Amino acid sequence: MLRSDFNFDLPRELIAEYPSAERTGCRMLCLQGSDGSFADQHFYDLKNYLKPGDLLVFNDTKVIPARLYGKKETGGAVEFLIERVTGLNTALSHMKASKACKSGAIIKIENGGCDLRITGRQGELFMIETADGSSILELLNRCGHIPLPPYIDRADTALDRERYQTVYSKVPGAVAAPTAGLHFDEKQLKELRAMGVREVFCTLHVGAGTFQPVREDDIKDHQMHSEFVHLSKEVADHVISTHKAGGRVIAVGTTAVRSLESAAQEAEKNGCPDEIAEYSKDTSIFIYPGYRYRVIDALITNFHLPESTLIMLVAAFAGYRHTMQAYRHAVSERYKFFSYGDCMFITKNPNAAADLPPSAQV
Repeated sequence: MLRSDFNFDLPRELIAEYPSAERTGCRMLCLQGSDGSFADQHFYDLKNYLKPGDLLVFNDTKVIPARLYGKKETGGAVEFLIERVTGLNTALSHMKASKACKSGAIIKIENGGCDLRITGRQGELFMIETADGSSILELLNRCGHIPLPPYIDRADTALDRERYQTVYSKVPGAVAAPTAGLHFDEKQLKELRAMGVREVFCTLHVGAGTFQPVREDDIKDHQMHSEFVHLSKEVADHVISTHKAGGRVIAVGTTAVRSLESAAQEAEKNGCPDEIAEYSKDTSIFIYPGYRYRVIDALITNFHLPESTLIMLVAAFAGYRHTMQAYRHAVSERYKFFSYGDCMFITKNPNAAADLPPSAQV
C-alpha cells in the first residue's frame, strides 16, 4: 500500500492560519459512509446529525506551552519543544541548535526562566531537567509559547492560548491540540446534553509525532510514534452500554479513535468478553485501509495533511474512494484545512475494509 495513494493537491491558501471567529461557526462536510454521499453544513448543524442515546467520546488533554527559547553558555540560540513531561522537574524534548548540546550543558531560558540542564539522550529526544529542581510545568506556563503546528507560518499570540485549546481540556500534557474538539463551545455542549446525547472523556497526550510525515513508500514500513492513553473502566462501561441500548459511539477526533481502538484491541487480545476494557498505557496503533474498526460508529475530524497517517485512518473508516472524493470536494469548495480549519462528520462505511487504494489491489 503506497504512501502516494493518499496524496492530493492542496493550495497553500486553504491552510487555516487562524481559527474561525466563533468555535461552532466553521464549515462541516458530512460524509455518509454507507454510500459516499456528502453534504455541506456548518458545525452548529451537528445536532441534526446526532440523536438521543449517542455517546460522544472526547479527549480531555490540555495543551501546554511547550516551546521554550534559550541560550547556551556560549550565547548560541536553543529552541526546545517538550515532547513529554516525565516528572516534576524532568521532560523529554526535541531541540534545535546550531550544534547539539552535550550531556551536562546548561541552557538559560529567556524571559526570566530558570536554567535547564541536558542530562542525556533517549533516541532523537533530549532528556532535560530544571537545574534548581523547580516544576517544569510552572516554567512552561511562565515562559513557554503555544506550539503551533509547523504548517502555521506565524508566531503564537494571546489568541492561541485560548483557541488552540478545547473548552473541556483538563489534563496538562499535550504539545498539539486534539483539533476536532476545538469546534465545540459550552453552549453547544449544553444543548447536546439536553437532547440526550451523552459524553465521556479519555486522555491521550498528543505529541509532536502527530506531525511526523510518512517517509516510507510502502506505508506498512512506517514506524508509528507512541503516545500515552488513559481510558477508564467508566468510559469502557459507557461504550458497552451505549451499544447494548442501540446508540452510537462517536469519536471526537483521531486521538479519541486511537484511544478507543487501542483499548478494544487490548481487550480482544486478552480474551475480554466485552468489546472494550479500561486501558492505561502507551499506544503506537497505526490505522490504515484494511483495518477492522471495533468500536466507533461515527467520527468528527478535521481535514488532514496529504499522505499523513491521519488521512489513512479516515480512509480506513469511510472507505478509500469515499474519503478521497470528499477531500477533492473540500478542495474545490474551498474548505479550510488542518488544525484551525473546517471539519467532517463521518458515519462508518460497513464495507470500508474492502475498499483499498489502487496499489493494494494489484
